[in-house]
Amino acid sequence: MPGPSGAAIVAALKASGVGFIAAVPDIWTSAGLLWPIAADDGFRLIRLCKEDEGISICSGLAYAGKRAVLLMQSTGLLDSMNALRAIAVEYEQPVCMLVGLLSKEPDRAPADSAQYGVRIVPGILEVMGIDYVVVEGPDDVGAIVPAIGAAYARSRPCAVLIGRQVEA
Repeated sequence: MPGPSGAAIVAALKASGVGFIAAVPDIWTSAGLLWPIAADDGFRLIRLCKEDEGISICSGLAYAGKRAVLLMQSTGLLDSMNALRAIAVEYEQPVCMLVGLLSKEPDRAPADSAQYGVRIVPGILEVMGIDYVVVEGPDDVGAIVPAIGAAYARSRPCAVLIGRQVEA
């Protein structure tokens, strides 16, 4: 099965009303998703040095009535746990994250991965009360719009875990 289409993810982001993308490049999503976003006039790309600053930026944009997503790799999610806890969870901010699960095996659920850094992500999100969906292939992209919509309706963070390399 092929990975999710970058064009389909871009369309889902636009359908969700997202206008800003805060991003740290990662190999899992860059070619199929980040580079097309960078070339798309429908988005404002905010290049980050560290993922945790993206949590604050996305929260500030939400407070100003703008929709944003944070695009990063699972290692960056793990690195930004304190900012995510303090800003998105405790202050109930709709910080929406697209998280590339680098090296996740295509035949396993994230929680069953042999890669420790992938395997712990769903459990950490569950413990923090953060809703998430897993996007493995083209049929899963449809879960993005309702996930982002629910995050903004409930003013709660959400994560879209991208389990396969994004196709250009």
